[in-house]
Amino acid sequence: MAKLQPVLLSGGSGTRLWPLSREMYPKQFLPLAGEDTMLQATWQRVAPIAGAAPIVVANEEHRFLVAEQLRQVGAPTPAIVLEPIGRNTAPAIAAAALQATAGGDDPLLVVLPSDHVVRDADAFRAAVGEAMEAAEQGALVTFGIHPTGPETGFGYIQSTAGEGVRKVLRFVEKPGEQTARGYLAEGGYSWNSGMFLFRASRYLEELGRFHPDMLAAVRQAFGKARRDGDFIRLDKDAFAASPSDSIDYAVMEKTDAAMVLPVDIGWNDVGSWSALWDVAERDADGNAHLGDVIAVDTRNSYAYARRLVALVGVDDLVVVETDDAVLVARKDRVQEVKQVVARLKASQRSQAALHREVHRPWGSYDSVDAGDGFQVKRIKVKPGAALSLQSHGRRAEHWIVVRGTARVTRNNDMFELHANQSTYIPIGAKHRLENPGKEMLELIEVQSGDYLGEDDIVRYEDVYGRTAG
Repeated sequence: MAKLQPVLLSGGSGTRLWPLSREMYPKQFLPLAGEDTMLQATWQRVAPIAGAAPIVVANEEHRFLVAEQLRQVGAPTPAIVLEPIGRNTAPAIAAAALQATAGGDDPLLVVLPSDHVVRDADAFRAAVGEAMEAAEQGALVTFGIHPTGPETGFGYIQSTAGEGVRKVLRFVEKPGEQTARGYLAEGGYSWNSGMFLFRASRYLEELGRFHPDMLAAVRQAFGKARRDGDFIRLDKDAFAASPSDSIDYAVMEKTDAAMVLPVDIGWNDVGSWSALWDVAERDADGNAHLGDVIAVDTRNSYAYARRLVALVGVDDLVVVETDDAVLVARKDRVQEVKQVVARLKASQRSQAALHREVHRPWGSYDSVDAGDGFQVKRIKVKPGAALSLQSHGRRAEHWIVVRGTARVTRNNDMFELHANQSTYIPIGAKHRLENPGKEMLELIEVQSGDYLGEDDIVRYEDVYGRTAG
């Protein structure tokens, strides 16, 4: 039996959940349905049956976040394929298939969007096991979801009658409510989950049949890719030449090898904050809360909070409090947040594109405060990690260690700092920050100068292969 290799789609396309700014932190990177993020939960769901390390297809901006979140849950080192530009799922999966076959293997790929909730992980794994025989024989299997109502937000799959894996008759776009009710009354329809199982070579073969131009572009982008540690950076010009299309349109709706296994696994694609209320555990008043929330005389509401949030005398609300922004909306109108995002973009507000906490290969920094001529950051450096040897032309830095041990290089000096100790980095000084310890290093950095942009940096040595940024 062929080995099973997970492909986690984490490109950030599709509906996102960040309340206002969502480009930097789409929903797969948030702990929305439990302690783990949705990306972590996706890996852990498939890990017991995986025969190889995962392949992750991710946006360039999310590369360090992907690597760090999977490291936190003990995943084997993934191959992270970086999309320089979004081209939808068909090219993304093709790049993953090329990576899977690059060493001569031809595994079964279980393709999983990393932003779905699956409540019954055992049933999910059993479904994958049930579908493997058909996939080994050349079928392109998708997993349909038993419909629980006339949902108009999902596509539908019509299949032949029978049990287990069966032939796909057609894919149907998101229907109106009356049409959806007709599907349920007729039977033989399931929701399109966007999860797939097939042999890597079979997917490439069928994509080549129906979209040879797409396959050629992705092959060229993969062939010209730059390898940077665990990252495979697809060539931008070649990948941009690929048509943009979903796997459904490009392959599944055209191939005669499409099959579907209808499943009941507690699935939800949580396409909005209100959908999280649907899948969350609720109290006696119908409220679902994540974080520090106090609710008084409040019903049927969802709250996500970093700091303390108090709800008093409200019903059917979504309240989301983050470091960047606060969203308050009626549950039935929460999708209209896209209008707020449009206004932010039109006003060129930073919340439309940036998140306060920025991840780097060595750790992360959080911009805590800023004003005229100063900026305050909270910096975290992973055990054994180091920033580049660098200098700044227009700013000085003060470092105060909060936790852990810092090894500091400043021009020709090298010394260590511990909790409650500090140092000063003058303008122009060559400096490096390292964590020689076994616990996370945390420090407060106060920058001062007439320009505090991230591009005021000269790197002299960098183990991560960067020259700027």
